[in-house]
Amino acid sequence: MLKLLIEKELRDAFGSTKFVVTFAVSAVLVLLAFFTGAQNYHTQRAQYEAAVAESMRGMEGLTTQEYMMLRPLALLAPEPLAVLVSGVSNDIGRTTEVRGQGMLVAEGSRYSEQPIYAAFRILDLSFIFQVVLALFAILFAFDAISGEKERGTLRLSLANAVPRGTYLLGKYLGAFLAMTLALAVPLLLGCVILQVMDVPLSGADWGRLGLIVIGGMLYLGVVLGLALWVSASTQRSSTAFLVLLVCWIVGVLVWPRASVLLAGRAVEVPSRDAIMAEINRFQRQQFEESLSSLMDIIPRESGEDGPSAEAIEEFQKRQQELADAREAEGSAFRARVQEDRINRLRVQEQWALRAARLSPATTFSLASSTLAGTSLAMKERYQESTLAYQEAFDRYLREKSGSSQGGGIRIMLRSGDEDDEPEELINLQELPAFTTQPVLFGDVMGHALLDFGLLLLFNLISLAGGFVAFLRYDVR
Repeated sequence: MLKLLIEKELRDAFGSTKFVVTFAVSAVLVLLAFFTGAQNYHTQRAQYEAAVAESMRGMEGLTTQEYMMLRPLALLAPEPLAVLVSGVSNDIGRTTEVRGQGMLVAEGSRYSEQPIYAAFRILDLSFIFQVVLALFAILFAFDAISGEKERGTLRLSLANAVPRGTYLLGKYLGAFLAMTLALAVPLLLGCVILQVMDVPLSGADWGRLGLIVIGGMLYLGVVLGLALWVSASTQRSSTAFLVLLVCWIVGVLVWPRASVLLAGRAVEVPSRDAIMAEINRFQRQQFEESLSSLMDIIPRESGEDGPSAEAIEEFQKRQQELADAREAEGSAFRARVQEDRINRLRVQEQWALRAARLSPATTFSLASSTLAGTSLAMKERYQESTLAYQEAFDRYLREKSGSSQGGGIRIMLRSGDEDDEPEELINLQELPAFTTQPVLFGDVMGHALLDFGLLLLFNLISLAGGFVAFLRYDVR
């Protein structure tokens, strides 16, 4: 019986105008997302490689006496799957000027360079599932029960001793399979486009892309189940469509943003400007103390040719000790202030994400961005990579020059009889290379399991609600 109901639903769907429209629009949007995504990846890759080369050119010509002027850039390379699920990849800073010591600030988000995309956002796979296909799912099922009643076919179908639960399940599976078939062809063609356009996806990347599509289908299943529930709770299909449209607006557009606002009210986080002002006040205090300390240890007695080599060596040794102590104190203060802000941000984000996950649309968005490697964890991975690179660069400076690029004042003294040493160019090939932490399949899958579980739960809740409503439905 269930098989016959599913076949009937598929025949009705394939012969309907809404299936043709859904297939045509889905094909165009999906293929456009894959094609433009592949183009954008190659463009972003070329820009990234040009920026890396320019960073190296900017340091060419520096001599071994100018190690303190080295300013390498930590550049975030484009993630292949980010072109299909952008997440936060365009919002975060992607360029960090690295010093041996001090606070690192990432700048140069893509939206800051091309603000038009921030205004209208990018057409990616997540947007197509979350917004466009969800509306099509509503169109598929909003009149599944109430519309059948209006046409007089519901009473006739149930008169054949069809269990209501079986009838409802047949409606759901038929609509779900029709949506799946409408998406299968353009998605497969989109994968071919990625291959033809040489987007470098590994086996794990293809696996993550497949899970993103599965997550999208689970999300559409929630929308279909909700549509059946509402249709079984109303007597007119026009009423069902209006209620579902309101649910779509609240779930996709309103609730995620309201969750962020509520979390912002619940947990106060100091702004970056306030943190920088506090750090600057501390650094000014260090500056005054540094000046006083250095003036106290400058050699006062010297011969006709200036301070002796022994006095200069002792001065430089004590100066380095003072600089290391100041830098350690400054680093501890910066770390303490930043850690407090980061902890507050994490608590705020956790509250926002927990509340936003009440919306299936947000749950799918979080799952897809996690699998694509473009979730909020992308920013954390980049920050951790830049901090690790800063430590490696600081070790390189200490090894080559004997000192670091710490804050404070440094006074250079030379004895009159010191011979000028020949200046050599810095070998930039010896600079430590910046690399970001890779997106591991096991890690992202572990984080995405929660969202997949929630999507399954939403499916069960929507079907259970539709079943209970249909049991009480008056078919007369």
